[in-house]
Amino acid sequence: MENSIIRCPWVDLTKPDYVAYHDREWGVPVHDDRLLFEFLCLEAFQAGLSWYTILRKRDNLRTAFDGFDPQKIAVYDEAKIRELLEDAGIIRNRAKVLATVNNARRFLDVQKEFGSFAKYIWEFVDNQPIIHTLQTLEDYPATTGESEQISRDLKKRGFKFLGPTVCYAHMQATGMVNDHTVNCFRRDEIATAYYSG
Repeated sequence: MENSIIRCPWVDLTKPDYVAYHDREWGVPVHDDRLLFEFLCLEAFQAGLSWYTILRKRDNLRTAFDGFDPQKIAVYDEAKIRELLEDAGIIRNRAKVLATVNNARRFLDVQKEFGSFAKYIWEFVDNQPIIHTLQTLEDYPATTGESEQISRDLKKRGFKFLGPTVCYAHMQATGMVNDHTVNCFRRDEIATAYYSG
């Protein structure tokens, strides 16, 4: 029965954690600020790496960065940064660690201005997921006009490591776009569960 399920072509079926991520999380609309911040951090860490590498280190990253609590991360000092850079369980890239601390501070600024980060970010898609009709791996765009717009605005606000490609990955992960292929079982499931009305 499991073999009859059709999934997106990017999913490596030999990796159960990858399959579980696709089946449970990817493309589900996220309006929770803490989870939105977690995805922003993970996607910034992914720059130049595979998403699977990040997925495997996600629990370690979550532990090391205080559950991706932006208020805690915003006050990290040099000693904490040194401690993180000695943690073999995470991505030990100083620029990315510093960007995470910086982005936590900028994230709090956005929350203060808009009431929540979700309110700010979802306005870029008029508070409604964009539903694409993708069929093959080649159909997936690397960026879109919306991801370029988000990236420009985030950069203007001082965020780091969030270029248009990273922002598009964020949109896909957090359901701002439904990029499950037309034959993937999750495409309609998500549409029905989260925005059928």
